[in-house]
Amino acid sequence: MPQSLSFNLTHIIFSTKDRRPFITPEYREDLYAYLAETARVCKCECYRVGGVEDHVHLAIRLARTISVSKLVEELKSTSSKWMKTKSPALREFSWQRGYGSFSLSPKDLDSLIAYIDKQEEHHRKKTFQDEYREFLKRYGIEWDERYVWD
Repeated sequence: MPQSLSFNLTHIIFSTKDRRPFITPEYREDLYAYLAETARVCKCECYRVGGVEDHVHLAIRLARTISVSKLVEELKSTSSKWMKTKSPALREFSWQRGYGSFSLSPKDLDSLIAYIDKQEEHHRKKTFQDEYREFLKRYGIEWDERYVWD
């Protein structure tokens, strides 16, 4: 019987629209659990979700039947609708239009998880924009500052 097998590990990053600090400790763990479950519903393995008030990082093994863009669309659309039900203060919650997705080797999974786990400590010294620019540079991705923050 033929098989189609894959191991595509990706580090996905996206922020709230205008980097608004909606992801407060009150909602954070529930949002992370919701994002992880959404990934699982899409047949992806979610190893970790983390972040701070204005953005999230996800360590995900993509299912062989879904594209990154389709997965991110599902993550963002369902979680945005869900967040709006949590409180009247979140009725304007939304994610930025764009996202980053960076491929990693399976041997890098533990360091990616550690990086995600240390987001609060990391962002005491660095803004989301500076962090994101570093990823773009590291992966050799060209970008236009006028559009990267939408």
